[in-house]
Amino acid sequence: MDYQRNFYQIKNNDEIFLQVENERKSVGYFRLPYENIDHVKKFAKKVKKNNIVVVGIGGSSLGSKAIYKFLRTSFELKKLFFFDTIDPLKVNYLISQINLEDSFFVIISKSGHTIEPISILKYLRTKIVFNNSNAAVVTGIKTPLYNFAKKNKLEVFILDQDIGGRFSVFSPVGILPLAMAGVDVDKLLHGCREVNDSFFAKDYYFDHIMNKARFLVENKNRFVNNIIFSYSSVFSDFNKWYVQLWAESLGKININGTRQGLTPIALTGPEDQHSFLQLIIDGVRNKTVTFFKIENLNEEPKIPIDKHFYEFEPNLSKEISLNELINFQAESNYEALLSQKDIPCDIITINAVDEFSIAKLMYRFQLLVSCVGAFLQINPYDQPGVELGKDILIKKILKND
Repeated sequence: MDYQRNFYQIKNNDEIFLQVENERKSVGYFRLPYENIDHVKKFAKKVKKNNIVVVGIGGSSLGSKAIYKFLRTSFELKKLFFFDTIDPLKVNYLISQINLEDSFFVIISKSGHTIEPISILKYLRTKIVFNNSNAAVVTGIKTPLYNFAKKNKLEVFILDQDIGGRFSVFSPVGILPLAMAGVDVDKLLHGCREVNDSFFAKDYYFDHIMNKARFLVENKNRFVNNIIFSYSSVFSDFNKWYVQLWAESLGKININGTRQGLTPIALTGPEDQHSFLQLIIDGVRNKTVTFFKIENLNEEPKIPIDKHFYEFEPNLSKEISLNELINFQAESNYEALLSQKDIPCDIITINAVDEFSIAKLMYRFQLLVSCVGAFLQINPYDQPGVELGKDILIKKILKND
């Protein structure tokens, strides 16, 4: 009797943990929280320009942008700009907004020949001369960008081959421009270490991450959409980082040749509760929802008690802050989903708007992706599906030459 199959058995948590633990030997992002970054901080301190400009796309910019946008309303930071597109409208707008002579450029491409940042680099060279006082490079060893940097005497920070772009935020890809902008990068790595140490000691974060990964995979055919619902505008670029991390890591063909993938959807509250929430509550039950809220935002402004507004409901008996109101909204919608009994949901409370908190959250999701990938029996660290489009693009450019 011949027997063939195209399905796989979901492994137990101990097997998945062992697999992820073994990945620490070959996947670079696991070691980043423990690396010595003194040379990065020393170089960043020497930068006196008032504007920091990142030239990079995808994983080369999304992580640092997420952290910067999370922190900028609460900390006094230098202006950090991102050339993360080849859209001519945005490129022209950025050029009009930036004093190029008072800017330090961080040019990022692991391969050293990613077409978008290299195209922007070529364009910027028509506007400004790059030298070691206004530019540095983050790239792989001996890449075309590496050679360009050496030729022009620019400082080079190496991104190791075993660190994928979407997992690189705590490497020089993110640490360097964030340190230049004034972010406490030591606190970032401290947050990562806390999550990493806890997970691999099978402590607090182990249960949260492993059990969520198992649920998502065991129910992947029913709950195909994974929503994050972030209740603060400071999460706007974290949402974009999450979408890339989730989609590019988990949309793969597994060892049995079956197509895997969980679709990420990123929402911001309260705006999207006036649209997408209706679909979640009354629509098809094919979504999981994770709410984010921040415990300690500003106590001001507050909604005052004013007798002239007595006709507006609800009538408040005491002042509440907008911080309290937005958190009440997050909690209320979480409870509304719980009441439905058949919408899987959870809520994560971030204690404060600081480096430690955002790093813990981002590293937590990186570990979650690693665990989901192990359950699905895929490689979450490559991206073969995007190469075809790149190949076609190159042929179009050459044909048009």
